[in-house]
Amino acid sequence: MTELPPVGIGTWENTDPEACANAVQTALEMGYRHVDTADIYGNEEHVGEGIERADVDRESFVLASKAHTQATGLTYDAVVETAEQSLDRLGVDALDLFYVHWPTGEYDAEETLPAFDELVADGLIREVGVSNFTPELVEEAMEILDAPLFANQVEMHPLLQQEELVAHAQAHDYYLVAYSPLARGDVFDVPEVSEVADKHGVSEAQVSLAWLRSKDNVVAIPKATSRAHIEDNYASLDLELDEEDVATIDEIEREDRHLDFDAAPWN
Repeated sequence: MTELPPVGIGTWENTDPEACANAVQTALEMGYRHVDTADIYGNEEHVGEGIERADVDRESFVLASKAHTQATGLTYDAVVETAEQSLDRLGVDALDLFYVHWPTGEYDAEETLPAFDELVADGLIREVGVSNFTPELVEEAMEILDAPLFANQVEMHPLLQQEELVAHAQAHDYYLVAYSPLARGDVFDVPEVSEVADKHGVSEAQVSLAWLRSKDNVVAIPKATSRAHIEDNYASLDLELDEEDVATIDEIEREDRHLDFDAAPWN
């Protein structure tokens, strides 16, 4: 079964061709082993270029993409077509992980999810994921899918701790993949995070990523484009928070969701 490393490279909003390709190449050659993209990001070709440039064996890392209702759609045929197009743009034979990006619009569990099973059976994808799903929607997906549900990708950081989703992922043994794990930079201005960062002599970014890593079944995919930020995020793997550090962050009472709209499944 596929395993997700504790920190991967996210590529959302990284649409500059050279910057995107360079970030992916830099991350892979630094040691990252999880690359996340999506058809709606409009950068799969650039991600593929970075993969091609990197002196890293394709089978050594997890490559993930997503099907979005606003891109090519989430009907059965649209999901299959999206996967095939993603493979072509990325220049690979198979995706290690393929997500339903949002359970909105054309998403219909009974029609959408069997397409993922077909893609697994045909060897075009290895694992099935969902994104932005509530526990109830995850359970519905698990009932319909023949393939095991591998991951649910959601916004998660010290200001949106997602306790219910973490508990659900742990109880049902799937990954919770944290996007925007630095709260789009807001963690740099959180006193509790800064306190822990000062204690260890590291950045707030490293503290946020180490805090996420302290939770069983949780991994993170911070977006970064510069070598300095890619390196700083990767260095979080060397940071071990103690119980007091984790408790300090756990006790943050703010709940700031950056990606929210009326049709989101939690509204």
